[in-house]
Amino acid sequence: MTVKEVSSFLNVHPKTVYKWTEERKIPFIRVNGLIRFKKKQIEDLNNHRDFSFSEQAFLQSKFMIPLPEYDKMLLKGRSALSSRSSKRWYYGFGKVYTRKTKQGKIRYYIEYTGRDGRRKREVVRKAQTRSEAVLVLQKKAAESFDSEHSNPRPKEISFQEFSTLYLENYSKINKKSWKCDDYALNAHLIPYFGQFKLNDITPLLIERYRAERLETGVKKSSTNRELALLKKMFNLAIDWDYVRDNPVKKVKLFSEKDNLKERVLSQKEEIRLLEETADHLSPIVLTALNTGMRRNEILNLTWVHVQLKQRIIHVTKTKSGKNRVVPINDVVYEILKEKQKHSKSEYVFVNPETGKPFKSIRHSFENACRRAGIKNLRFHDLRHTFACRMIEKGCDIETLRDLLGHHSITVTQRYIHTTLDRKRQAVELLSAQNGADLSHICHMDERETKDRSSIPLFTVN
Repeated sequence: MTVKEVSSFLNVHPKTVYKWTEERKIPFIRVNGLIRFKKKQIEDLNNHRDFSFSEQAFLQSKFMIPLPEYDKMLLKGRSALSSRSSKRWYYGFGKVYTRKTKQGKIRYYIEYTGRDGRRKREVVRKAQTRSEAVLVLQKKAAESFDSEHSNPRPKEISFQEFSTLYLENYSKINKKSWKCDDYALNAHLIPYFGQFKLNDITPLLIERYRAERLETGVKKSSTNRELALLKKMFNLAIDWDYVRDNPVKKVKLFSEKDNLKERVLSQKEEIRLLEETADHLSPIVLTALNTGMRRNEILNLTWVHVQLKQRIIHVTKTKSGKNRVVPINDVVYEILKEKQKHSKSEYVFVNPETGKPFKSIRHSFENACRRAGIKNLRFHDLRHTFACRMIEKGCDIETLRDLLGHHSITVTQRYIHTTLDRKRQAVELLSAQNGADLSHICHMDERETKDRSSIPLFTVN
């Protein structure tokens, strides 16, 4: 038998037959590469297969009340929507509709909402009348409701066991920063939640964990990152049928509006910093100040992505995964040109001691800042400094967004910082514009004061 013959015999769509063959739910053979079926096996399957919600037995039942009366009670809107090839009846819990097959037969379908909140559309096999289709719709809707509210017991698993599943099956596959998840789990979350079952972790327990973390001096933003990780893990646990609810959704994160670090390197600080940086660090610092590239983007930069003739850098290994092009100015051009003369590696910035790319420049950067007397400066602040200087030179925010590689201008706005001097200059502009008028008003006040002083307070007749 062919696929078409089997679909007609079983009263299903041919795509369903193909799906069953892929899932090995129906016996088949291949003849010259084509899918074929043995008639005896298909007949046995049809005689013994278990229809969804036991349709064969269920369709033998009858309405307790006549269908017209049932329609009057529950049918919504117009009695039926009709077209040449189909009819539809809308009830409060779903709908029944018909379609004509190529052979001209009427086939009944039902549509309802499953326990996952998604619409389900299914053909009602063996249904010959609308009454039978409505009966199937009733039972399917009831089963969906019961399964949603019966609260079946999810699979038991401890937080420590699920952490391993999360790291191996999601974090390492989908996140570049999976090592941050690994550290947060092993250093903080597993020691506290590790022995608890996922279903035993409550919002109160999470609040207690956060309170203990804050007592140790941890910043609120750090606890927000940990709870964000915890929230993602529980969302996956719901998808993987380990829990039904996410307790982290009931815990409000701390506001971080006041935690934005506004640190911009001044021109004087830049001079002192460059005087104290090591020879291998100075080109990296200057590149950051003149391109706005992130630290890892600079350290992982290869010559393949540098085009000195066109004066552009193709940034590929980005935080957002979105490639971008950064123009090269004169300062960066001279740095790269000098580096290329002596380069023997595919990487632009190489550790002179190992001949390999730098893994970290944190200590050397902090030591340079300490020697230069610069406090509270992170390497990432060089990116902020680039953004601020670009705005001061008249760069529009959309161009700056493209240079920084942001998806949204809202993110770019966080990088724009206005110095106190620029604020003072802006206020003085208003003063200069209205200076004459203000002066005139001040002189009028003085004259009025003199005039009032010449008027006697009392008159004597």
